[in-house]
Amino acid sequence: MCPANAADDDYFPTPVLRFESARFLISVAELAELNRAPLTMVPEIAFVGRSNAGKSTVINVLTGQRQLAHASKTPGRTQLLNFFELAERRESGEPMVRAYLVDLPGYGFAKVHEDKRVRWDQLVGGYLATRRLLAGVVLVTDARRPLATADEQLLAWLTARDDAARLRVHILLNKADQIGRAERARVLAQTEHRADALPMLVSVQLFSALKREGLEELRETLSHVVEG
Repeated sequence: MCPANAADDDYFPTPVLRFESARFLISVAELAELNRAPLTMVPEIAFVGRSNAGKSTVINVLTGQRQLAHASKTPGRTQLLNFFELAERRESGEPMVRAYLVDLPGYGFAKVHEDKRVRWDQLVGGYLATRRLLAGVVLVTDARRPLATADEQLLAWLTARDDAARLRVHILLNKADQIGRAERARVLAQTEHRADALPMLVSVQLFSALKREGLEELRETLSHVVEG
C-alpha cells in the first residue's frame, strides 16, 4: 500500500534488494559500541515491535531464513541490537554491502525488572532518537491490537528527531490472517488515520508472516527505503 501521507508519485517501483543474502554480522549491547563496530556507512532499517507481535518471524520470512532472527520464549530476554547485512556482488565478484536490517529488542513486557526497562529505553530509545544512518523503521504490530501505548512511545522518539521528516516508517499489521475482511478494513483505515498525523513518511500494510501474505509488498517497500 502507498504511504498514508505521501503523494502517489513519490512511490514508484525500484529494484528489489536480495533479502535472502542477509547474514548476521554483530550484536551491540551499548550505544557506545556502535562507534567501534565494523559497520559500513549504508542505510539501516530497524525492526521494532511488542514482544508478542511476531517481529522475529517477520524478519525470517522476509529473508527466507528460518533461524536468522531468534525469538525468545521469555519476553524481554533479548537485550541487544542485532545487525544483519544485506549484500550483492559487484561485477568483479566482490561483495558490496547495500544495507543493514537491525533487530531491536521487543517491548511491552510486564514481567521485567525496572532496571531492564531503563536499559531498554537507553539502548532502543537512544538508537531510534540519534542514529543518523537510520533510514527506515518497520513497526511490527499485532493486527488485532494495533498501536498500543508502547508503540506510541516509540513513535514519539522518532517524531522528536530533528530529521524526522526524512525517515520512512512502515507500520506492519502482522497476523492479519487471524481477523476477518471487515476487521482488516477497519484496522487498516484506523492505522492510516493515525499515520496521517505523523511528521514522517508513513506507510501501513496488512501482513501475515504465517501465510506469507504481503511479502512482496514488504520487500518492495524496504527496497524503496534503501534506494531513496
